[in-house]
Amino acid sequence: MSGRLAGKIAIVTGAASGIGKATVELFRSEGATVVGADVNQGADVICDAGQDADVKVLIDKVAAEHGRLDVLFANAGISGGLASISEQTAEDWAEILRINLIGPFLAIKYAAPIMRAQGGGSIVCTASTAGLRAGAGGAAYSASKAGVISLVQNAAQQLGGTNIRVNAICPGLIETGMTKPIYDLARETGKAHRIGEINPLKRGGEPIEIAHAALFLASDESSYVNGQALVVDGGLSSSHPYLPRFHIQAQ
Repeated sequence: MSGRLAGKIAIVTGAASGIGKATVELFRSEGATVVGADVNQGADVICDAGQDADVKVLIDKVAAEHGRLDVLFANAGISGGLASISEQTAEDWAEILRINLIGPFLAIKYAAPIMRAQGGGSIVCTASTAGLRAGAGGAAYSASKAGVISLVQNAAQQLGGTNIRVNAICPGLIETGMTKPIYDLARETGKAHRIGEINPLKRGGEPIEIAHAALFLASDESSYVNGQALVVDGGLSSSHPYLPRFHIQAQ
């Protein structure tokens, strides 16, 4: 039985751990040939997703070796911590924006001409619920992820008529290397049960749950989904924060 990505060639950045690693494994299980890229060891190739030359070489090399590029998941990102605006420097912001926002821009810039020539493709970028409103991350991180959402909207419009779809995923709290300090602190202080407590599902998410969203957007099943920010946060962003006053009782 053919997989949902059978015969497709894909690149995943930020592939050495967390969401990226889970996505590489899932895409391969669904039949894709996947090149995982990361600045850290553990991926197929070393690549700084925020460096123009690195991204161009990666995309051109994969396309040349495999004859095409069907899917690009621009997933690499950094959190930048939770420092306030007054505590951060312009250099802090520049580095966070370089990886989180310029990285997806470069991915789109260099993948689009290849996909256009072959008749289409799917580009997926990792944004965040922090890019939707305040309270889910630091200011620089949140601004960078809001930028990703705007980027995919603009890219989808500018690539109109090419059959290239550009979408974003907005994860909520997911247990990855980036969020490890949050999870570790909760467990060390006996508060692990409070992780995700303001979320309707009352839990944090797993990398594979975001990987499945990426699979949907990468596959032909989402052939009419374009320029969207798919939120995968267990319902966290469905409401403003509040103190529960009532619950619907089961019948």
